[in-house]
Amino acid sequence: MDCAALLRESRSSIVDESYTVVDRSHIQHYKAAGEMLPRERLEGLFDLVVDAIGNRDLSGVSAYAEAVAEERFSEGFDISEVQAAFNALEASMWRQVVASAKPEELAEATGLLNTVLGFGKDVLARAYVSLASQHRVRSLDLTEMFAGTQSGLEAEQVE
Repeated sequence: MDCAALLRESRSSIVDESYTVVDRSHIQHYKAAGEMLPRERLEGLFDLVVDAIGNRDLSGVSAYAEAVAEERFSEGFDISEVQAAFNALEASMWRQVVASAKPEELAEATGLLNTVLGFGKDVLARAYVSLASQHRVRSLDLTEMFAGTQSGLEAEQVE
């Protein structure tokens, strides 16, 4: 079975389903962008994933995930917002593969899909966390949530 061909045949329905999931998640940054930009981004990611499966080459996915991490971090996206788009596409692709693949081909097809998307999400997360660790990021600063997190020196300066 050609997993990449199977996915390409269903590109439109997979992207539509993925977009619907992202849209219903009410992620503020995606809502503000309107419909076209998130849809185009999902299409681009879909194409990269399918190409990586077909070519057995993860370099394009790696470069894309690193670039997305940098762009979305600088735009103020939370990592969960970006992961939501990857997850929506992954779930849609999974459903299509499971529905279309013959039972004896399912292990290879899902293995390919897992490898590419898992790798992409891992690169994305590592790049994002690396950027966040170099900046004071509000979503990672828990001091405002818990009393007693100020150091002794900071507490003395407040009094």
